[in-house]
Order: sequence, then structure tokens, then C-alpha cells
Amino acid sequence: MVMKQRLDQRQVQKLILAPALQQAIKLLPLTNLELIEIIDTELSQNPMLEFEEETLEKKPEEGPEEKEKDRTEDDERASEMTKEDLNPEDSPEPQAEAEATEFESYFQQYFDDGFHSYPQEIKEAPSLENVVAESSSLWDHLSWQANLTFFDKTDKEIAQYIIGNINEEGYLTTSVEEIANTFETTEKKVEEIREKIKGFDPISVGSLTLQEALLSQMDHFQVRDEITRTIVTEHLHLLEKSDYSQLAKVLGIPLSAVKYHMEFIKHLDPAPGRKYTQERTFYVVPDIIVTKEDDELRIMLNNEGLPRLRINAYYKRLLAKASKDNPDAYRFLKDKMKKAFWFLRSLDQRDQTIYKVAKYIVDKQKDFIERGIEFIKPLTLIELAQEIGVHESTVGRVVANKYMMTPRGVFSLKYFFHKSLTGDYGEEISSLRIKERIRKVVDSEDKEQPLSDLEIGDILERENLRVARRTVTKYRKQLEIPPSHIRKRRFKMEEA
Repeated sequence: MVMKQRLDQRQVQKLILAPALQQAIKLLPLTNLELIEIIDTELSQNPMLEFEEETLEKKPEEGPEEKEKDRTEDDERASEMTKEDLNPEDSPEPQAEAEATEFESYFQQYFDDGFHSYPQEIKEAPSLENVVAESSSLWDHLSWQANLTFFDKTDKEIAQYIIGNINEEGYLTTSVEEIANTFETTEKKVEEIREKIKGFDPISVGSLTLQEALLSQMDHFQVRDEITRTIVTEHLHLLEKSDYSQLAKVLGIPLSAVKYHMEFIKHLDPAPGRKYTQERTFYVVPDIIVTKEDDELRIMLNNEGLPRLRINAYYKRLLAKASKDNPDAYRFLKDKMKKAFWFLRSLDQRDQTIYKVAKYIVDKQKDFIERGIEFIKPLTLIELAQEIGVHESTVGRVVANKYMMTPRGVFSLKYFFHKSLTGDYGEEISSLRIKERIRKVVDSEDKEQPLSDLEIGDILERENLRVARRTVTKYRKQLEIPPSHIRKRRFKMEEA
């Protein structure tokens, strides 16, 4: 086999995203808080960008009218200067006339009117009294108690190993035998340490099973009722099925007595570790605000807190001077100028795309916003993308992590996108409307004779909502509504 080098010329098609397009796509899914970080990063890297308020400080002897007049003159000079900077006559690297004209026309909106997109709000620094300290985790809390309980080195190591293998719900995920083999000790020794940990706060943490956790809590509260302990020890499987009638039959007591013992079991914690969960409360800041004025829905982007940017006039003058004196500085500043304009345009394009998406959603769901969930209409990403003339993936990026505040409440943009079903007359019906109707049917049913999924489907069909039984079952599970036999058993228990 002979190996040799050769040159081949091939023509292939490739899809290449320009850096500017990549930047515009990157900005679409960002929330306002994330966008502020990107803007701060861009400001630190590009000297051509600045906060507009930085150069608008009012002089003591200058009145509002004079200040506005000077500002207008500066903007006019800046526009003329920018056009000259981007295509100077004596540039060391002259561009083709067509390219310069195209670039100039592409950013004409920034040359003529300036870029006015974001008002800047100056806020005071938050008080330290309003800063909430981070709560300790379950494992930190248990380790703190272990250090006050175990003083022998080996016992402390075993205790820390046990604590490290406790999950978020408070259960030990490793067997006692495995722990004993790891530390080359007896299972009795491990059990003694584990029993002490089960007495920590929260009570029963480190249990192996639900039954053990409930019994441990009953021991802690000194519950000596034999029937209650028998229910937990031998009949948990009946509780899982809510089969209270069978439980009463097995125990030989009336249903009202079962209810009495169940009231105490309900106060036991099946997941003791959740008390120290690290879940945080996230506050939603709407990206779009919809208000009703004169029977019309008005859409406004919530740009509160976003800085207002402009091109730095000082560096624009440097760009003009560098075109003749310093070719290297000219190339650097020219590159930064282009990037600054692309960034401003990307921000502007982001606002325009979000507005188009929001406007179509509001126009489509106007009846829902004004009249309620029964009037919501089905909507898909493909439909919206075709209507506003963008790709489906672009709409997907826009609706990600975005919220809309309407007169009916705050909704995620994803809330408005759901499948549709077809009615008897060919009209499209939203799946959310079907779910809401199922919820109302279950709420109004006869509790002694709850409706099956088939019967719920028959009721919906009579209302021109034709839904298969398996679809009713699917939606019922999504609504976390138990099946009819479980609902019947729970009602009998409540009435006992």
C-alpha cells in the first residue's frame, strides 16, 4: 500500500452560525436577572459600551432646557462621527464600498436615533437585616448532634458514616451488615449507634423502613395503644390501599374506632428528613406585563432594573484619531465598535421577538384572560412560529423561564402551550379545559357513589367533549385525583 499526500478541492455545504447570530440566540432564553449579568460582563470587556446615565450628569449652572439641548447636539455629532469612523477616508485598511454601505445601513437605527431600550433604576443597597441566613442541612444538623453524643473515635466515625448514608427523607440507605463489615466491627455495635441516632432531632431519622420510623416516633411519644401499634406493625398494606373497611374487619372493631386510631397515625411523620430540606422559595419576576385599558389588552415588556446602554463618545473620538495615527489601535477599536453594535442589536432583537410571541399569545388567549379557564384555546410552538415567521426552536427559547403577568394572574409562558382535542363539530378544545372540567365533575359527584373514569367520560361526551377513558385516567392522575374506589373508602372513613 502506497501512502502519499495530495491536494483536493471539494465543494460542500455547511451551516455555520455567525458569532453575532450565536449571541442573539444565547440572549433569547435568559431571564432579566441573567441578562443583567451578561450586560455587566459585556460592559467590562468592551470599552465602547457604557451606561447612558454615566455621561448625563447635570452641571450646577445648567438648567433642564439647556441640558436637553446639549444632549440633542451631542447625539447629532455622535451620529455623524460614527458614520465617519466606520468608513474613514484615510483608513489603513479600506473596506469595499458595498460592504461599508451594507454595514452602515444595517445599524442605521442606532446612528439616527440612538439606542433607547432599557431605563436604569438606581436602587439602594439592601439592608443586612433583610438578609436571611442559610438554614443548616439535615446532615449538618445530625453531625452537630453526633459530636455532642459520641466521644470515642471509632464510634464517631461509624456515626458519621451512618449520617452520610441517610437520604433526604431521613432513611438509612445502607444495611447494618455492610456498615459492620466496613469498620470490621459487630452488627450489635452498629445497631447501638444507630439507635442513638434515631433519637436525634428529627425523631426516627436513620430508620431502615417506614414501619420502623413510625414505631420509633410512637416510642418517643410513649404511645402504648396496642391497636395503633398493631395497625403500624401488621397492616400498613391496608393503609396504603385506604381499605379501612377491611382493616376494621381484621381488627374486629367498628369503622369509627379505626378512624380514632388513624387520627394519631396521621400526625406521625413518614419522611422525618424533610423537616430540614434545602428547598428554597423562588420568587417570580414577570418578564411581560399585560394590563387592560379601555377594554383593550396592553402588552409591555418588564425591563425594570435593566441598564440603558449607549456607545461611549470618548472611544468613538479615539477611533477617528486612530484611523490615521495608530493602525493597531484602529483595528482594535473598530472590532470593539462592531461587537458593541451587534450586542445592542441583539438586545433589541430579543425584545422584539419576545414582544411578538407575547402579542400572539395574548391575542389568541384573550377570552381566557378576560373570562376564565373554560375559554382557553389550544396552542403549539409550531403554530406560533409559523404566525410570527421564526423557527420553532426560537419560540422554545423565548418561552423558557419567562412569565407573564395578566389580570387573571401570573403564568409561565409554557402554560399556554398544550395539546388540543377535537369536539363533535370539529372545533379544537384545549386539554387544560378538559382537566378543569374533570376536576369540577369530581368535586360535584356523589361521595357515596363516586364516578368511574368511564362515567366521567360519558359526562364529558354529553357536553361535546369527547374523551377516551384512558385519556380521562391520564388527566385524572395528572390532577392527583385518586380512583373512584379509593375516593369511596376515604369518604366512608370521614363519615364514620
